[in-house]
Amino acid sequence: MSLPVVHLTGTPYEQGLQHGEVLKGRIGHNLRVYFERFEREVRLSPPEALSWARRYAAAIEAQNTDYFTAMRGVADGSGFSFEEIAALNVRYEILYYQFGKNALQDSVDVDGCTAFAVLPEASAGGHLLLGQNWDWIPQVQGAVLHTSDGDGFETLGFTEAGIVGAKIGLNRAGIGLCINGMTTTDDDWSRLARPVHVRCYEVLRARTFEEAVQVIIGEARACSTNFLIAQTPDKVTDIEAAPDKANLIGCEDGCLVHTNHFLDPVGTGIEEPPNPRRPHSCHRLDRLRELLLSHSPITEEDITAYLRDHQEHPSSVCRHENPDDPPEQHYITVTSVLMDLHTRTLRLTDGPPCRNEYQTVSLA
Repeated sequence: MSLPVVHLTGTPYEQGLQHGEVLKGRIGHNLRVYFERFEREVRLSPPEALSWARRYAAAIEAQNTDYFTAMRGVADGSGFSFEEIAALNVRYEILYYQFGKNALQDSVDVDGCTAFAVLPEASAGGHLLLGQNWDWIPQVQGAVLHTSDGDGFETLGFTEAGIVGAKIGLNRAGIGLCINGMTTTDDDWSRLARPVHVRCYEVLRARTFEEAVQVIIGEARACSTNFLIAQTPDKVTDIEAAPDKANLIGCEDGCLVHTNHFLDPVGTGIEEPPNPRRPHSCHRLDRLRELLLSHSPITEEDITAYLRDHQEHPSSVCRHENPDDPPEQHYITVTSVLMDLHTRTLRLTDGPPCRNEYQTVSLA
């Protein structure tokens, strides 16, 4: 199986309209998945979720008019209400805020995503490589968006159908982005700070590394997220972004790996809620770093083999459902992504990489 590749052109509204029209079926599916999750997993009824979405949409309109207009286009193109599409676009704030709050009462059982960067000095082709296994809800349906703005600037990346822009991808300027979900006890959606997916949209429309980094650290945030940002020829930083604090991490020995926990929470000045799955996040970080350092120089074939690794299955780098977990805590590798930022090429799977071939899309 392969993911649909959707080419979007024109104004932000026109791109949203095309997105909604082409991916209508997948958007409807994702809305059903998320509204069920809102209600079952974080105890938020559909009317409450839509109320949160309306408040956030008003903030987004002031923060990034293009993003707001693109959401309007997705709604008009798909036939779903604007509030439903807005809820989908702020689903990170809705879910991760509540994950943290629930954790303080019950302990939270959420983790997933293993991201990496390999510097040119460590890669066989001398290129800057970036990617991740994105672990999330098995039922979510994604797509590849190739956008071309009015000035000809292009982006290419993976998104969940209905979410504007891409969360894992690259652009014409050689900038790449990966993300990991994280939580702290300070997370609070009601701050209405620029949402995660709006920041992803802005990072992938940045022309310089410094501009992309500033999107994340230039203002406070509502919820915690890890952003791995790179730009050719060899710039890389990982940003552990809590609501009011950020920790920037560089490469060591030619590579960088990050998962779903803060590497130095005490030094960063944050507190993470309790999570019995945190040892899995630590293992995935250590395991992928061990694999990346086990062979030099590193080829793309080496990396795709490492992303299929099953040590400590099912909570491995290549993630699978654990039948012993309740249904709401089932997570898998929804897509595995490898980017060559020099050639502006993206390789990705539709599902766990051990079972699915990588398809290749490129801006070249």
